[in-house]
Amino acid sequence: MPMGHTATAQAGSGGLTATEHRLANGLRVVLSEDHLTPVAAVCLWYDVGSRHEVKGRTGLAHLFEHLMFQGSGQVKGNGHFELVQGAGGSLNGTTSFERTNYFETMPTHQVELALWLEADRMGSLLAALDEESMENQRDVVKNERRQRYDNVPYGTAFEKLTALAYPEGHPYHHTPIGSMADLDAATLEDARAFFRTYYAPNNAVLSVVGDIDPEQTLAWIEKYFGSIPSHDGKQPPRDGTLPEIIGEQLREVVHEEVPARALMAAYRLPHDGTRACDAADLALTVLGGGESSRLHNRLVRRDRTAVAAGFGLLRLAGAPSLGWLDVKTSGGVEVETIEAAVDEELARFAAEGPTPEEMERAQAQLEREWLDRLGTVAGRADELCRYAVLFGDPQLALTAVGRVLDVTAEEVRQAAEAALRPDNRAVLVYEPVEPAEDGDAATDAPEGTDK
Repeated sequence: MPMGHTATAQAGSGGLTATEHRLANGLRVVLSEDHLTPVAAVCLWYDVGSRHEVKGRTGLAHLFEHLMFQGSGQVKGNGHFELVQGAGGSLNGTTSFERTNYFETMPTHQVELALWLEADRMGSLLAALDEESMENQRDVVKNERRQRYDNVPYGTAFEKLTALAYPEGHPYHHTPIGSMADLDAATLEDARAFFRTYYAPNNAVLSVVGDIDPEQTLAWIEKYFGSIPSHDGKQPPRDGTLPEIIGEQLREVVHEEVPARALMAAYRLPHDGTRACDAADLALTVLGGGESSRLHNRLVRRDRTAVAAGFGLLRLAGAPSLGWLDVKTSGGVEVETIEAAVDEELARFAAEGPTPEEMERAQAQLEREWLDRLGTVAGRADELCRYAVLFGDPQLALTAVGRVLDVTAEEVRQAAEAALRPDNRAVLVYEPVEPAEDGDAATDAPEGTDK
């Protein structure tokens, strides 16, 4: 049987608890009881994302996420969706730079089904993985790229800014969606080798949260996952370390069919899991987190030079995080006007820091977001997996907000002064062009050149 321990409620956890266990094959298990509603969430994080990919095979982690829904040893075709939804549950999966996750929310009496399905995929996917399923899901992912990235306004912005902010050869230089050329180049053997390397119990964390009997749940987990062999062939991801400051302003102008001019920028910020990252998060919240923020008040309300202005944080553990600025201009306003106003606001904030009212509002906003995540069984299951995979300790999920509330206004000011500078950003400027006429040669451009 698995070994484990019981955790008592920690200060600042709101009374929430989690127990941790590890099977003999290395699978890490986190359980959290919550009998408020008769549902439970099953969440499985694999420690693999686009940062683990190599040049020429970008998008493989995301493609494999899709393949995991294409059948397994005991479940044919679309059976995973059919069984979960037929039992009254919901499910999905996502891929990021740093992980791939799969999750179900089920009625309490159907938790065993979700565990069996996840174990069947982990243990026997190769039995169902063939050329037909590979081609099917390759086409699905390529269509996803067209619909969400290549053929929508500003759709390639994230890909372009990521490529600017992280230099060529860096593990975060490319985004999880991958390129069309690399998706076409992926072979069935590539997919099989990827599965054998990364989809092993010792490279995963399983959390179950909600209206559960922990002893019974753990027995099911041992029954279904315990016989799956571990795998020791995984190589660590390439080093994502970079200097704290880019050292120059990197800039690209994009001429596309977009509704309005736009200014977007990515600032290099501290790694996730650090106090400095929490301070940066608070700074971005004051500056661009909603309609009460400084940039919204300045650009949208006062100057009326923009129709939208936001500033958010992409937290990353294995590389510098990114502060993401996004401003859409109003009417014929030039980007230079917007950029000058943004730099003025950032410089003022770096000099003066947040007011007590701004600090209180920003901390309350981040606290509410934390409560929203932990307030649902699915959100809590995801957070427990996140902190276990990226930081080695799922208990940190239950006390994360306390660390944000402990940050001082001076630390927030210092975070802005250190990082929100012109020489520490990649800038993307969108300039609208007239739509091409039907039959124009421009419509015959090769697809998938970006994102």
